[in-house]
Amino acid sequence: MTATPPPLISFRHTAKHFPGPDGGFTALGGVDLHIAEGEFTVLVGPSGCGKSTLLGIAAGLVEPTGGEVRIDGRPVHGPGPDRGVVFQQYALFPWLTVRGNVEFGLRTAKVPRAERRRRAQYFIDLVGLSDTADALPKTLSGGMKQRCAIARAYAADPRILLMDEPFGALDSLTRSQLQARLLEIWERERRTVLFVTHDVDEAVYLATRVVVMAARPGRVHRAIDIDLPSPRTPAVRLTERFTALRTEVWRAVHEQEPRTAPSMDRKH
Repeated sequence: MTATPPPLISFRHTAKHFPGPDGGFTALGGVDLHIAEGEFTVLVGPSGCGKSTLLGIAAGLVEPTGGEVRIDGRPVHGPGPDRGVVFQQYALFPWLTVRGNVEFGLRTAKVPRAERRRRAQYFIDLVGLSDTADALPKTLSGGMKQRCAIARAYAADPRILLMDEPFGALDSLTRSQLQARLLEIWERERRTVLFVTHDVDEAVYLATRVVVMAARPGRVHRAIDIDLPSPRTPAVRLTERFTALRTEVWRAVHEQEPRTAPSMDRKH
């Protein structure tokens, strides 16, 4: 019998309390969640359930007040090159071109110029920005800026992509186009992705597994495997199976009853 490989990302009783007047509030009440390498996990849930806080803890940008998160068995103590982060706001350097932004992490890591240029161009082509590689961010649309941010994250060669509502500020057409583009890149690169969204349709379309969270305090409510065909195309949204999964996730988000959820592991 083949042994199950250990998870790449492990949240173990991960909790976060924010102090403040009247005692503050607890954003996460002890999350147990294990994510396998190569998985595309999407977090959904009501506002205040701690989705972004959990992602921030994985990124090393937020310090938990209880429990821990481990990457490949090692505790997280701050940001690291093994994790790339993409936020809703593009956070591009306005004085650098698309190419300069994509190369920035590689330059910081002292990657030789020829290799830096090769890797940057590969991901610029992959996100469809070849014609604007020498343009400044101020000349780009919102969707193009987010493509640049995704290319920059991938070019640094992280094992994990952490994405916090990266398409939340975009119009519906641009959003659907970038969802399809992101899936194409994931199919080719197979990096582990942890993705936060409020959008149930987006979650079902992108994920290999949707993790539904409950609030007050934030915890895992339910995990739902998404057994849609791969490679996934936009036409899958028109299938009965997509509709059934969307309904299942929607009900898990909107029809929760308070309870303490068990550990949610990819293999259980």
